[in-house]
Amino acid sequence: MSLLVSGLFWVVGTMVVTAVLAIVLRRARQREGREANNEVAGQVFTVVGGVNVVIAAFVLISLFDATDKAQDTTYQEANALVAVQWASESLAPADRAKVQQLTHSYATVVSEQEWPDMQAGRPVSAEGWTVLTNLQTIVEQAKTTTERQENSRVDAAAQVWNVYQARQVRLNSAGSGVSSVVWFAIMVGSVMSVALMFMFGGPGLYSYAIIVSMLSGAIGLLLFAIYQLQNPFSGGASVGPDAFISALARLSHGG
Repeated sequence: MSLLVSGLFWVVGTMVVTAVLAIVLRRARQREGREANNEVAGQVFTVVGGVNVVIAAFVLISLFDATDKAQDTTYQEANALVAVQWASESLAPADRAKVQQLTHSYATVVSEQEWPDMQAGRPVSAEGWTVLTNLQTIVEQAKTTTERQENSRVDAAAQVWNVYQARQVRLNSAGSGVSSVVWFAIMVGSVMSVALMFMFGGPGLYSYAIIVSMLSGAIGLLLFAIYQLQNPFSGGASVGPDAFISALARLSHGG
């Protein structure tokens, strides 16, 4: 099911359910006295609904920022990996060959093994860390005989550290999500906001049902967006391994 279809199904389904519930509850209750609730219910709804919307909007904006940061981080990591190979071009042939092999292996492991795990929300294997550690060891222990080779080794070591930092940020982003406490607050606040609408009186039966369904649909849309964006590597965000696929192409052609 595509994202658009599943989103429409979720929002429209929420609107239909709450509209039917509003009609049933309105017909089951006496009409007299409901208008008297409007002032008090309106004041409570302003507080409850306002707090819930602020929390949901804050979470949604944070997730948008996290998605953009996650995508930028993947390119920083991939570019630093390519820079390691660039810097190793002045090293001895044996060390240069090992660096080229390890950078290619790392990009392959990330794009073909780690990405499916991140998309599914599973912990990634330790193979990527192993390859990166081996790469760091080769660079640190590379024998240099000239000042140019030593400068290249130092540059390569600095780029390996950049790869390490970006990798850590990427893995943290894949496992962050939205905490259960935040989900609890948003879900309870959403239910309370919609439930308060059933206390209002005044509009005609079907106008009232439309008003309630519009509110629930808007809240449902926020919840759907939060759910889709909580993992930047899956769902609606779906940051792909494009940076590492591009890096593999550059690594295969010598950078």
